[in-house]
Amino acid sequence: MGLSAAPRRRGALLAALSIALSIATVPAHAAGALAVGKCGAYGKAFDYAADAAAVEAARKQCNGDCTTITMRRACAALAIDLLNPCGAHGYAVEPKISSTLNAATRKCYEYGGKECVIRAWACDAKG
Repeated sequence: MGLSAAPRRRGALLAALSIALSIATVPAHAAGALAVGKCGAYGKAFDYAADAAAVEAARKQCNGDCTTITMRRACAALAIDLLNPCGAHGYAVEPKISSTLNAATRKCYEYGGKECVIRAWACDAKG
């Protein structure tokens, strides 16, 4: 004899609830960072559990004195002047990669770049 419909539904509901609870207790990894230095130096880190860990990882990859920006469920990008990599640059953090790339390139031109190109980018989207 098989189970009646009510116990089967109850069992399916309990299984779905246990799956939902197990997913909810998994720690979110949505911290990222982009370190920006002189002459196109950079470091990037994404999908870390905490901002501090992402910042540390990005700084380890960047040579020299680097400025670090963080991102959470967003994208970051660095644009440099191809004709003078040690000159003008721009960086941005935005929710979507397309707007991030555009904003970083625009800032590079605003700061005097003549032929700005994307040097690095990263998106942090886990969560």
